[in-house]
Amino acid sequence: MKYLFVGLGNPGAEYHNTRHNIGFRVLDKIAEDAGIAFKPGQLGEMAQIKFRGRTLYLLKPNTYMNLSGKAVRYWMQKLKVPNDHLLILVDDIHLPFGKLRMRAKGSDGGHNGLKDIIRVLGNEKFARLRIGIGSKDEHQVLTDHVLGKWSPEEQKALPAILEDAAEMAKLSTHIGLQRAMSRVNSK
Repeated sequence: MKYLFVGLGNPGAEYHNTRHNIGFRVLDKIAEDAGIAFKPGQLGEMAQIKFRGRTLYLLKPNTYMNLSGKAVRYWMQKLKVPNDHLLILVDDIHLPFGKLRMRAKGSDGGHNGLKDIIRVLGNEKFARLRIGIGSKDEHQVLTDHVLGKWSPEEQKALPAILEDAAEMAKLSTHIGLQRAMSRVNSK
């Protein structure tokens, strides 16, 4: 069985350690744990791992966040991955820092990356693992928050959050999305 995990983020070193790139960071953790590296591919960087008899394709689109749909559609078609084997890993300002939330489908929640994927795929019927990055300060511009670097306190907590998100993503392919959602969402 094949699964496609897509981490949302922006390409380039200047975005590496920003809140908006946490989807990329989770995929980096999965690849690192498997001892593999990403390779340049069409519309992004790709890695492939085996997990409990399943093949997991890890995609970091290079199309920038707001145009992620093109890369998702391309790789879904190329790999012949159905919607129910797609998982999008995405930052969420509506969740407290470090909180995970998994859904089988749903709206974009105001996230431009999800909005573009929904537009390009023509539906909302794909799973997403939302990773809380906390909300902005009352006087802060949203883009400054999501494209901002992690605070020293957040940086210390980040490895455990990435580990948890990586494990939950992989687990969803083994125990099924509904059971994985139950585990993630009850924390």
